[in-house]
Amino acid sequence: MPTLTSAADHIQDLGHFVSASPSSFHAVQEAGRRLAEAGFVRLDEVEPWEGGAGAFFMIRDGALIAWVVPEGAGPATGFNILGAHTDSPTFKLKPKPTTGGHGWLQAGVEVYGGPLLNSWLDRELQLAGRLVMLDGTEHLTATGPMLRFPQLAIHLDRAVNDGLVLDKQRHMNPVWGLGNPSDFDLLAVLASHVSGASVDPSRIGGYDVVIADTQAPAVFRGNGEFFASGRLDNLSSTHAGLAALIAHGSGPAPAGPIAVLAAFDHEEIGSNSRSGACGPILEDVLVRISDGLGATVSQRRQALSASFCVSADAGHAVHPNYAERHDPANHPVLNGGPLLKINANQRYATDAPGAAFWGRLCGAAGVPYQEFVSNNAIPCGSTIGPLTATRLGIRTVDVGVPLLSMHSAREMCGVEDPWRLAAVTELFFRTAV
Repeated sequence: MPTLTSAADHIQDLGHFVSASPSSFHAVQEAGRRLAEAGFVRLDEVEPWEGGAGAFFMIRDGALIAWVVPEGAGPATGFNILGAHTDSPTFKLKPKPTTGGHGWLQAGVEVYGGPLLNSWLDRELQLAGRLVMLDGTEHLTATGPMLRFPQLAIHLDRAVNDGLVLDKQRHMNPVWGLGNPSDFDLLAVLASHVSGASVDPSRIGGYDVVIADTQAPAVFRGNGEFFASGRLDNLSSTHAGLAALIAHGSGPAPAGPIAVLAAFDHEEIGSNSRSGACGPILEDVLVRISDGLGATVSQRRQALSASFCVSADAGHAVHPNYAERHDPANHPVLNGGPLLKINANQRYATDAPGAAFWGRLCGAAGVPYQEFVSNNAIPCGSTIGPLTATRLGIRTVDVGVPLLSMHSAREMCGVEDPWRLAAVTELFFRTAV
């Protein structure tokens, strides 16, 4: 098995990465910081890019693409791509966000993606994201613990344990203080938590701010085999790809394919954005890399035909209390290895050649893997995999770390599985298809 770190060290570093990444914008900032420390060069989209070997990255809003071009790469050299996403199900701040009544200050929020609403109740939460000033400058903000979705006491709803029903508009408005909303400005609070700059809240022209859980990630059980954290879907894959690419790119650029980490935004809401997998960001970068190597249009097509994408997104472990919701013959478990995700209707992009390639990689890395397929009566979700395969024609396989409580404010995985995903990914980055 390639030695990135131990599983214990990897899971602790994943916890640090998640804690530093309460929003997609923070996630790419933290990933970019780590890449720059490892010697990767940040490129600006509006500037020309020189071709040739080296390690590079670019950031577009809440998405990041990073890559390593090996010595000897030519105009038809293929790309080995690990695709993931930086966003997670949550709540996003609405316009006119300072609301409330009955002596309470509340925040107006909109549901983002498909969070498990009840899991967000009675937790200490923060606001985090970006503020964009009228002059176009951007600032990241993160408040630390300041909000809470308070649940109604059982004394006021005696039937609550027979079925909790939460109305997204009426019940999912967090409290953050006491007073009259007309006397307070939530944007001023956000401006006061910008680090390293003085921000005038009256000059904020726009914002992308979400709610994030503040409880620290933790390893638990007697022998430390479980890991609980917010945003494992899908920072577990983003972090695995980041760790693998940094390990791959350390020292002289190795021979082989061009290794790429594509961490998209907006997967949880369909990927239809300039920084999502349905947008042009990945194709833009791949074309510019090939152009820098002197590729013609035909050679760019050759390069894509020689490429492979591993779409890494979290998947479902079998739930012992709801085993009937899973396929009866396929019961993935925590610490059983990364999932190979399969769907006959191509909600996952895995096909037979892709599955065989993944099996070879895992065997060579000494990593076990598990197959996942949905119960026929319960349609599965989808990933960036089919989107990338459809947009670019690149053979794609869908994989991921098995979770319990997916889309909860606090999800759960095994300690071994994220490290194993990173180990296979490091081998994938240097293996020609």
